[in-house]
Amino acid sequence: MTKLVVKSNDGREYEVVDPNRFYKHLNDYHSQDKKADNSIHEENGFYFTVTPVFFDLV
Repeated sequence: MTKLVVKSNDGREYEVVDPNRFYKHLNDYHSQDKKADNSIHEENGFYFTVTPVFFDLV
């Protein structure tokens, strides 16, 4: 499995345990027509603004 580390809104690094599940969640709940909707995703106390750049990184 590929390791994915992303930075939260406050600059902390977060290791995504299951990148495929994370990507699917972003697609299902934080995008419209597979484009980021600038919403906030929270995971284990880390907050991420789902921008197009963030979405592409994942």
